[in-house]
Amino acid sequence: MKSNLSVKMDEKHNQTVGMLNDENHPTRTMHDENRPPLRKCCSTFLEPLCNNLLLALTIAGVFLGFLLGFLLRSSKPSVETIMILSFPGDILMRMLKMLILPLITSSLITGLAVLDPKSSGKLGIYALIYYFCTTVLAATLGIILVQLIRPGERGNNAQVRSELLGDEPKADQITTLDAIFDLFRNMFAENILQATIEQVKTTRETEMVNLNGTAVSKVKFTTRYVSGTNFLGLITFCCAFGIAIGTMGQRGEPMLHFFVILNEIVMKLIKLVMWFSPIGIMFLVAGKILEIEDLLKLAQSLGMYAVTVLTGLAIHSLFTLPLIFYAITRRNPFAFYRGMLQAWLIGIGTGSSAASLPVTFRCLEETLKLDKRVTRFVLPIGATVNMDGTALYEAVAPVFLAQLMGRQLGIGQLIIVSLTATVASVGAASIPSAGLVTMLLVMSAVNIPAQEITIIFAIDWALDRIRTSVNILGDGIGAGILDHLVRSELGPPELEEGENTDRPVQTRTAARLSAARCLRSHDDDNETSKL
Repeated sequence: MKSNLSVKMDEKHNQTVGMLNDENHPTRTMHDENRPPLRKCCSTFLEPLCNNLLLALTIAGVFLGFLLGFLLRSSKPSVETIMILSFPGDILMRMLKMLILPLITSSLITGLAVLDPKSSGKLGIYALIYYFCTTVLAATLGIILVQLIRPGERGNNAQVRSELLGDEPKADQITTLDAIFDLFRNMFAENILQATIEQVKTTRETEMVNLNGTAVSKVKFTTRYVSGTNFLGLITFCCAFGIAIGTMGQRGEPMLHFFVILNEIVMKLIKLVMWFSPIGIMFLVAGKILEIEDLLKLAQSLGMYAVTVLTGLAIHSLFTLPLIFYAITRRNPFAFYRGMLQAWLIGIGTGSSAASLPVTFRCLEETLKLDKRVTRFVLPIGATVNMDGTALYEAVAPVFLAQLMGRQLGIGQLIIVSLTATVASVGAASIPSAGLVTMLLVMSAVNIPAQEITIIFAIDWALDRIRTSVNILGDGIGAGILDHLVRSELGPPELEEGENTDRPVQTRTAARLSAARCLRSHDDDNETSKL
């Protein structure tokens, strides 16, 4: 029998040997080795589950939502019952949307205030190149697939149109040029407070005028405000505001401290909201499934159209984006996707890139450890501008509707669809089913009647959630690529934040950081000359 002293000495010896052999592995004690096999197995399974409890609950919420929705369909619930069932999901959407405005303003301003103009300019150029290339690739892929599969020519076209065609929606007369001009009008808002609730929209009104006894049509342009947050205007203002703070030196630091603390407060609120998200998503998904009137009829009528869109979204998210990511960073893109899984699931549940933005920030900054200066600059812009899934969807739908009508679009018209879908996706609001509104612009470019869009209304809710999740993955991949390209030039993070609220915020503007770097460089030169 060994004494207690010798047992302790043996344990210390084993710990020392383990540390010398592999410092990354935890030390093993005799108590660990003597644990029962069942306890070892349980700890191996439960430890990763506890570390990713919120993610596991979110995944369970999505699956339970589908299960609950399909089980309750047999009871044929009333409209009021569906509304009550969807109520927790509506509360989740409201909480997420409540955090969008303070999150965008604080993240953009703090991100740009500590970046020197050269770094922010390079980030902006890289981001625009990435957004443009991926959006064009998505729209082109959609047109290629819809031309190869030709979903509008399969089955009885006349029967599909007679069953699903509805009344012509009330649509404003708008051209591609009007849409482009509206993008710039919204970028430079007249009133920044008004931009939080309304955005500019230009419409054309044609009226007949009697000129010398001859009826002549006259076009009248009307610029009005419509309900919806003007994210482009807010982003433009916050970018200019953050850069201005960065040039003010020490005088701008009190304002910078305010937005740094605001960002930390918003991130704390996001963590609280995330614990409610599994419940909200479950009831949100269940309610949407119950709103479908006839699943079998929908699958027979628009099944091939859905297959075409889903195939394009799958190719773009599983091949195009990962190849671009690997070619630039030489990292495993699917390991990166795993870190974004929670944001992807929130996108499926809410159908809104903007509502998923708080979760995307949390995934990229806390799980994937990307530089906060990059995420705070890239993600708010990407959620508004980078709409790969929407571009693909808006390229497929007009060609599908033309095939249903028996029309064949030529090469020139397909190019017009691709370019117009790219522009329309940029102008699409990051809210559920916003793509249907901008799709009227693409349809008018190739002379497809607005009434035809009612055919795809029935299945848009499902495809909208998938394309939104692809938009979120595109934003995350873009942030990862830009983080890889500029991390070495940004240097160590100067923005000190943390959970310890007693520690004072230590943040310096871009002007003071540049001066400090120049001083350090000058001191290094002096030391070198002395040697």
